[in-house]
Amino acid sequence: MTTHTTHAHPAKRHWAEGLTAFAAVMLMIAGVLDLLRGIMAIAQDDVFVTTRNYVFAFDLTGWGWVHLVLGAVAVIVSLGLFQTAMWARVAGVVIAGFIIIANFLSLPYSPVWSIVMIAFSGFVIWALCVAREEGSSGPFPRSP
Repeated sequence: MTTHTTHAHPAKRHWAEGLTAFAAVMLMIAGVLDLLRGIMAIAQDDVFVTTRNYVFAFDLTGWGWVHLVLGAVAVIVSLGLFQTAMWARVAGVVIAGFIIIANFLSLPYSPVWSIVMIAFSGFVIWALCVAREEGSSGPFPRSP
């Protein structure tokens, strides 16, 4: 019986490590893409479709700044996930949630891209919430 539980624990740990690494990479990608989207909207807002009578209508330059800041924070948090910081796990869920909200609110300006970013961020939240490692302060093993 102890052999079974001994083998289950390393498998569970590897699963948690893999999911956290996945979340870190996905959050990095989402952050960089949001940074680029923000830069595009700030520099040349005629790249996006303008929509009349939208309830959450902001100037596209305003949306650009929102996405630029969210992207920068997402990149920083993803670097924390690679460093096994517990604050990064919590912040990763929060920033991915904010990215989902911002992309939902900017759906009329770039619908397909917003849906892609919502999916990326959903995977990040899922991976960070599912991966649990018992008795460890981080998702990756410490080197001896």
